[in-house]
Amino acid sequence: MASSSPTAVATRPATPTLRRLAPPVIFLLLALLPLASALGLPGHWLTLVTRAMIFAIAALSLDLVLGIGGLVSFGHAAFIGIGAYGAGILITEGQTELLVALPVILLVCAVFATVTGYVSLRTRGVAFIMITLAFGQMAFYFAQALSAYGGDDGLTLYEKSTLFGHDILGNRTGFYYVALGTLAFCYWLARRIVSSRFGRVLRAARENAVRVTVTGYDVNHVRLGAYVISGMMAGLSGFLLANQTDFVSPAYMSWPRSGELIFMVVLGGVGSLYGAILGALAFLVTEDVLSSLTQNWKIIFGPLIVLFVLFTRGGIAGLAKKLGGRRDG
Repeated sequence: MASSSPTAVATRPATPTLRRLAPPVIFLLLALLPLASALGLPGHWLTLVTRAMIFAIAALSLDLVLGIGGLVSFGHAAFIGIGAYGAGILITEGQTELLVALPVILLVCAVFATVTGYVSLRTRGVAFIMITLAFGQMAFYFAQALSAYGGDDGLTLYEKSTLFGHDILGNRTGFYYVALGTLAFCYWLARRIVSSRFGRVLRAARENAVRVTVTGYDVNHVRLGAYVISGMMAGLSGFLLANQTDFVSPAYMSWPRSGELIFMVVLGGVGSLYGAILGALAFLVTEDVLSSLTQNWKIIFGPLIVLFVLFTRGGIAGLAKKLGGRRDG
């Protein structure tokens, strides 16, 4: 029996321990980074990690449908763009209040996800990938056609969103903790969803949709629900991204950006929620370090990512589990 194998006995306890400890350690280290910055770490790193945490929210949202639901969405950047343009357009029109902007953005993302998800989920496999890509590109070209808001040149924001009139996003350290708090909330929400009955049905449908349907669940409704929640979460990251960069561009919702999100999830470990966070952090930091060394950094970056994914089954989270298992053994 498997349970009698010495190897199995040695490795099994490591995984739940690691899964339990890794998220608090990650968030603790992130919370301490501003302190390191105050002690001499270049301020550039605070900005970089803030950007990485914003993309970690988007990667986390994608992992919810890709890793847990088995749905490869290749147009997820569209939600980032909708969130960013929502913030940009409202600020341009004089509405900077965060408590007004966020509900509007989340509602628009939910409507877009419901419509596109309803159509996309009629398909499976490669067809699903292609149709989500098509919807993403439609959003991209729509943004390019918004000549009143910059069109192809993008939209510059001369103000940031405020909370009751207070510029809480204007301070770099304050913005950092807002991004960290948002990431922590999204992670908590994703964990709650995955451990709920809804999440268990979603995972079961990934393994065998027919069997789940026979038990009485409507698989399409469950998948659509996950897709809508995921889209709203990605829209939240777009809102933060627009406020960090003070700029909105159609490139935010282009297909290469969707590909990068998939890379982040695969790099961190598909299906591991904290892995998606690690994947986004590793992706953005590696990109920044290599681009500071050479102009042709993409020639190094691409093969490096591919080799890492090929030789570390399960991404960074999988590698950490292996190391934890060996240490226990």
